[in-house]
Amino acid sequence: MRTAIRTARRPQPLALLLRGLAAFLGLALAGALGPATARAADLPQRAEARAAGLHISDGRLVEGNGNDFVMRGINHAHTWYPGETQSLADIKATGANTVRVVLSDGYRWSENSPEDVASIIARCKAERLICVLEVHDTTGYGEDAAAGTLDHAADYWIGLKDVLDGEEAYVVINIGNEPWGNADPAGWTAPTTAAIQKLRAAGFAHTIMVDAPNWGQDWEGVMRADARSVYDADPTGNLIFSIHMYSVYDTAAKVTDYLNAFVDAGLPLLIGEFGGPADQYGDPDEDTMMATAEELGLGYLAWSWSGNTDPVLDLVLDFDPTRLSSWGERVLHGPDGITETSREATVFGGGQGGGDTEAPAAPGTPTASGVTATSVTLGWSAATDDVGVTAYDVVRVTGGSETKVASSAATSVTVTGLSAGTAYSFAVYARDAAGNRSARSGTVSVTTDEGGSVPGGACSVGYRVIGEWPGGFQGEITLRNTGAAAVDGWTLGFAFADGQTVTNMWGGTATQSGGAVSVTPASYTSTIAAGGSVTVGFTGTLTGANAAPAAFTLNGATCTAA
Repeated sequence: MRTAIRTARRPQPLALLLRGLAAFLGLALAGALGPATARAADLPQRAEARAAGLHISDGRLVEGNGNDFVMRGINHAHTWYPGETQSLADIKATGANTVRVVLSDGYRWSENSPEDVASIIARCKAERLICVLEVHDTTGYGEDAAAGTLDHAADYWIGLKDVLDGEEAYVVINIGNEPWGNADPAGWTAPTTAAIQKLRAAGFAHTIMVDAPNWGQDWEGVMRADARSVYDADPTGNLIFSIHMYSVYDTAAKVTDYLNAFVDAGLPLLIGEFGGPADQYGDPDEDTMMATAEELGLGYLAWSWSGNTDPVLDLVLDFDPTRLSSWGERVLHGPDGITETSREATVFGGGQGGGDTEAPAAPGTPTASGVTATSVTLGWSAATDDVGVTAYDVVRVTGGSETKVASSAATSVTVTGLSAGTAYSFAVYARDAAGNRSARSGTVSVTTDEGGSVPGGACSVGYRVIGEWPGGFQGEITLRNTGAAAVDGWTLGFAFADGQTVTNMWGGTATQSGGAVSVTPASYTSTIAAGGSVTVGFTGTLTGANAAPAAFTLNGATCTAA
């Protein structure tokens, strides 16, 4: 894998070296998000903070009127280019509904004053843009310094409280950019929680955005593992996580696995930064990022408008909106780009929705068919709307909570990634072009099949070591279905003989006892078509030899070696 890393935002040379090293050693995204469960004791306090502004509801960012708001926006480096205020109008002209504005609290660059921040907010509102304000001074410090700068950033926001009060419908506070860049990311959780609680104690009801560690890319999976505990520590529940997708996310599988993990757990997430032309910086798969965000109803904010030290990351050249770069063409005019998918906030009148504020009628109660061990096909009668329904969101209902599991423009969808022999309840919402969402449909209950087995000799497994370094290695396993029927749901078994341990995996989930390893699929690898194959990758530790496993089983049947 390539280890080149983007050089935007004036990073230090040491930071670039460490980014590249970590991208080589830590490709996997580890950790398991906790289940989305209702917390009745929190509901009164959380509901109080959801009055008129942007807030989180059922894992989604919504406006004060309850309409979904999906950010489609662009980052703008205001603190380094304070004279480029015309850029906000130019960004709006692209069709964007959000701008993320780079500020400084004075820790590394000249501080943006309350008067300047008030002016930025007013300009955003004048241009009908939701304004994400972020402090950039927390970028990439060591562990102790990072904790200190994040606390310092919280104090900066508190110093702006008079400016920010009353702007909850227009402003999101991104506490600090990319903390714990080159430090032990295990230090991210406690200081992040402390900074959130410090703002809540000061009376902030705004949506707070939290960046991941590891230069915002979470390549060690700390945010993915601890997001639930951090979210629960916010007494208002008005918190959204931000993942920065650069060179670590160089395959579609890594992109979809990370984004789906948060959706499956009912935790709010957006792509706070991503960018670059094709075949740069480890070939990050930006098209998949935009397409998956569109499919899951997640926001994204492209890096960046102009003025990067590496101009391949500029959407436009020299702040000239008529000089669109190839990267700008992709993010603005691609099939899942801003021009095609952005919807203006209804607080500004609804934009492409034409000011429509009437929600669709509820769709019909779904019916289930094609139930297997890991999937079910749901169908429902269409909803009606005064303008027109554009999409349906399918949710899994668990007690008093719900988790979005699929979206469809049609009146049916196949939900995958389910567990065998498990009871589920599903319901459907309808959405129109303005983002208005219907009442929830009735629910349908489904129990998946117990699962089947793979006939002996109907599978083969290929195993290879991609890279090895002192104390660790990266491996890849390809499962092939050599039978005549599809395999729908599987468990792969094998054993290491030399004490190797799987530490992270993508495309599947590994559990290990001694040398014995059991792997179950991710949602996108659960079905293996007849004659088809799926691939899982992993990183592991080793203490000496690194022999390949001698045998593999798939659903208990012995597989041949590929």
